Amino acid sequence: MKQTQTFRLARIPTPIGAMLIATDVQDRLRVLDWEDYVPRMEKLLHRHYGGDAVLVEGDAPAAVAEPLLAYLAGDIAAIDTIPTETGGTAFQRAIWAALRQIPAGQTWSYSDLARHIGRPAAVRAVGLANGANAISVVVPCHRVIGMSGALTGYAGGVERKRWLLEHEGAPLPRQAPR
Repeated sequence: MKQTQTFRLARIPTPIGAMLIATDVQDRLRVLDWEDYVPRMEKLLHRHYGGDAVLVEGDAPAAVAEPLLAYLAGDIAAIDTIPTETGGTAFQRAIWAALRQIPAGQTWSYSDLARHIGRPAAVRAVGLANGANAISVVVPCHRVIGMSGALTGYAGGVERKRWLLEHEGAPLPRQAPR
């Protein structure tokens, strides 16, 4: 029988909405999502930890909150120090580790990411693993864009993705006039 895992859930106000973070007893970030995407967060928790994850309201540990606040204030590299832990398959964890290697201010395509891990034909699987990332922003899935340069889907919404990329100084495709 699996042991129940209890995670502390905290809210951090940001310019793009309330950020939800869940940490474990070792102060490792387990989940980062947005208050308007709670059902997605719960689905990912269930997917990663089965029915054995429990969220309890609490304060964010300094090891996670301080770098997140520094990132939001403009110290883009601050999130690189945040300790993380997640469930997922070995392939998913390889993708998530590779996401943390995309430099701030840069974007990669799904093909770039697949080539980076030595699996150039696994573009679709890379996209699925990217979509199953439970630690957005810190595991920067927002830095992955379509081959054409389009801001393809982001679980927190494309406008949030645009804000994060602009905040990091990434070059973005020009929007067509409306």
